[in-house]
Amino acid sequence: MRMLKMAAAVVVLFAGVIQAMVAVPQSRAASSQPYTWANAEIVGGGFVPGIVYNQSERNLVYARTDIGGAYRWNPTTKRWIPLTDWINATDWNWTGIESLATDPVEPNRLYLAAGTYTNDWTSANGAILRSNDKGNTWSRTDLPFKLGGNMPGRSMGERLAIDPNKNSVLYLGTRGQGLWRSTDYGVTWAKVTSFSAVGNYTDPYFGDRTGVVWVTFDPRSGSNGSASQVIYAGVVDTTTSIYRSTDGGATWAALAGQPTAGYFPHHATLASNGMLYITYSDTPGPYDGGKGDVWKYNTANQTWTNISPIPSSSADDYFGYGGLAVDAQNPNTLVVSSLNSWWPDALLYRSTDGGATWSGIWSWGNYPERIFRYTQTISTAPWLDFGGTANAPEVAPKLGWMIGDIEIDPFDSNTLLYGTGATIYGTSNLTAWDTGGTVDLDVRAHGLEETAVLDLISPPSGANLVSSLGDIAGFYHTSLNVAPSWSNGLQLGTSTGIDFAEKMPTTMARVGYVSEGSTTKKLACSWDGGKNWSHASSEPTGAVGGGKVAVAADGANLIWSGTSAPVSVASGCGNSWTASAGIPSGAVVVADRVNAKTFYGIAAGSFYRSTDGGLNFSLVASNLPAETTKIKAVPGIEGDVWLAGRNDGLYHSTNGGTSFSKIAGVQVANVVGFGKAAPGQSYQAIYITGTIDGAEGFFRSDDGGTTWVRINDDQHQYGSTNETITGDPRIYGRVYIGTNGRGVIYGDIAGSTPTTTPAPATATATSVPATATSAPATATATRVPATGTPTFVPATNTPTATRVPATATATRVPATTTPTALSLTPTPTSVPTATSTPSAGGCRINYAVNQWNTGFTGNLTITKLGAPISGGWTLTWNFANGQTISSSWNTVLTQTGTAVTAKHSADWNATIATNGTQSFGFIASHNGSNAVPTNFVLNGVACSVAP
Repeated sequence: MRMLKMAAAVVVLFAGVIQAMVAVPQSRAASSQPYTWANAEIVGGGFVPGIVYNQSERNLVYARTDIGGAYRWNPTTKRWIPLTDWINATDWNWTGIESLATDPVEPNRLYLAAGTYTNDWTSANGAILRSNDKGNTWSRTDLPFKLGGNMPGRSMGERLAIDPNKNSVLYLGTRGQGLWRSTDYGVTWAKVTSFSAVGNYTDPYFGDRTGVVWVTFDPRSGSNGSASQVIYAGVVDTTTSIYRSTDGGATWAALAGQPTAGYFPHHATLASNGMLYITYSDTPGPYDGGKGDVWKYNTANQTWTNISPIPSSSADDYFGYGGLAVDAQNPNTLVVSSLNSWWPDALLYRSTDGGATWSGIWSWGNYPERIFRYTQTISTAPWLDFGGTANAPEVAPKLGWMIGDIEIDPFDSNTLLYGTGATIYGTSNLTAWDTGGTVDLDVRAHGLEETAVLDLISPPSGANLVSSLGDIAGFYHTSLNVAPSWSNGLQLGTSTGIDFAEKMPTTMARVGYVSEGSTTKKLACSWDGGKNWSHASSEPTGAVGGGKVAVAADGANLIWSGTSAPVSVASGCGNSWTASAGIPSGAVVVADRVNAKTFYGIAAGSFYRSTDGGLNFSLVASNLPAETTKIKAVPGIEGDVWLAGRNDGLYHSTNGGTSFSKIAGVQVANVVGFGKAAPGQSYQAIYITGTIDGAEGFFRSDDGGTTWVRINDDQHQYGSTNETITGDPRIYGRVYIGTNGRGVIYGDIAGSTPTTTPAPATATATSVPATATSAPATATATRVPATGTPTFVPATNTPTATRVPATATATRVPATTTPTALSLTPTPTSVPTATSTPSAGGCRINYAVNQWNTGFTGNLTITKLGAPISGGWTLTWNFANGQTISSSWNTVLTQTGTAVTAKHSADWNATIATNGTQSFGFIASHNGSNAVPTNFVLNGVACSVAP
């Protein structure tokens, strides 16, 4: 146990015009208590950009994720084992895995290229994490540049590669920093100065140079202990993308005769027969890609062959190729995937003759009929149908999207795995494809939990946990060990906030985002504890989605806050809205858990209170920590409020926010929550994530914040845990913690058998006066690093002679304020649609966009109001603000300057009946302005634009 002793002092805190003087007592600080930790089972929930099989040990396979770390497959339990849960809050950037390599010579060796962002969301550089025991323990080498595990192009690869002949030699392809090499098992690294290519492509979202994306060795060019001489490298470049070395990396040259269409090489596999297979797409992905090809390079006679299932020259190709799997047992057998075929579904193709012929996993019958060569089971993750039933030709669930990697087990030709934007699918009867049978697909993401958790509640009755998640809305968790179904009636994509009425806990509300162009409101309510949801009939003026919601203690009204729109109050489930007075936009509001008329708000260090149900707020305190909006009211005690001040510590008010006391010894408090009181105590147990006594971790106090116990250990830290936390009002010691990429973590006291006891209808906790105030400035001025992790070795210095400085200089986002961006799937920004009135005849265009930073997607629906079109259609328009389209789907689209021409892409969408529709879409960039076009012309007839 580490002890922190502090002398008594008198500290003055100013809260508005109120001066509070409280003595600082002797602090009894953080001991520790063993806990057991597990995930609330969801199964997947995020993008899996890479799956890597070891080539010499059966059943040794790894998965990397973009924000949730790395995993190893357990063939006995058929679950993934997390390998990076030891990463703490300071080093959260390592949870994005840019690349992974497993050693074919010494299979115990494992390497991760760790680093999430190259943009200004972090100032941290990347690192190479090294393990000699398959990921059980780790050492690290810091790199002098950033890595981008959650940046565009993250499913290309693998960037990390181990020489199969001399496994002390590794290569690393980087983003804009060229090619790097290690000759000592990854301990030190140096730039390969003879490799000058860095790639000329920068993505339109963040201006990131995607760079060198894969390295492949020819094992025939070396021998055991002698380095391979022939090495290939792929670069994201519009002119020259494939390079080769024939002298062990000493010199490099562009590979002669390579494709020059300007497409980018996503994956390359050198088969045992000397054929180098490569998949190409016109963007790095993973969200987009409108054209692509598959090529084969014969290393014996140095010839190239386009073997695309659907070549880019065809009007039927509206997607790029991402995943590539070559059967190690049969080098002429391969499977490729569309990177993104959003409609009607993804495409997988298989060839058994080296790409001369292909068969698809589905094909068209008589439209809208499709002929399926697969079955798909999601019984162990039933939410994957997203609660919907699809209209033909679409089906639910889908095969997937963002299929950037697909792999055949090198020891078993029947086993295949592929990652999607939501899960991992796999099969154990792949070769049935070749004999006219059906391939049986099922979910294979068990143990891999990758959701970004934005809010959690644990009501006193009903399900113990109801969640709000990025991308997949959130769930009613009837069991923590079984993946839930999609919540009935819920149409949110991302759900950012959730709350329940303390005195009527079956009444709940949640807010978030819906699909761009949808008329569904972004607020939903439940009256049965979260099983079923109904969306509101109206929204407040200026509603933009997202934010937080607070439900009055009696459920009579609610407040939507935390967005750029005005804080607004409504009766029922948004029946009518009124802008709250006296509180700024952007403030976050919570409800008092006893008095139904009282709400509290915080913004920029100022604390507000309403006593009339949220209609009017008054400023009651100021000079609080400005960087936080994390406030919570204690169940059962009116006016009892806690504030997690991040780097400024933890604060407590017992008078409705009129004054706050600072809790001694708590240096960092990211989030705060409450659960069932300890035996013999009347005040609820308090939970935080943060730093106490110089140690990062998760902490519980059973005596109102006077003493604390650390409840996690250094092997269970989970990266970023600064968004949400709650105890369980029915189970003492139970805590639920939201992570940014590792799902919902819950903990119980080790050795205990959690039993649920009903919480009282009206909690009977009594107020515990705040007896601790500010620690001295030296205790909170800077973050004290956590004590060393027993299984982690400090970094080995990278040689300075050949270091290339990182190009990024931004210092935004300190370690304790990790962005909770969701797998880098940009949050939709509403762009107004045109307001012209549709004419009575001709045609009408519905134009909707999903916009972020300098990128956007456009979705267009043509409605034919006059005579039908049967011989094909052409739609033209002009952009007004320099928008540039990079890819499209369901159309053949060209752009010359500002002029855009879109045509039908195939026979199936060449006709439009009277009052019928055809839809297509595209991905584009803009320069800050993005006006909706108004000059659409269909087959020579001007169209109106729907409001």
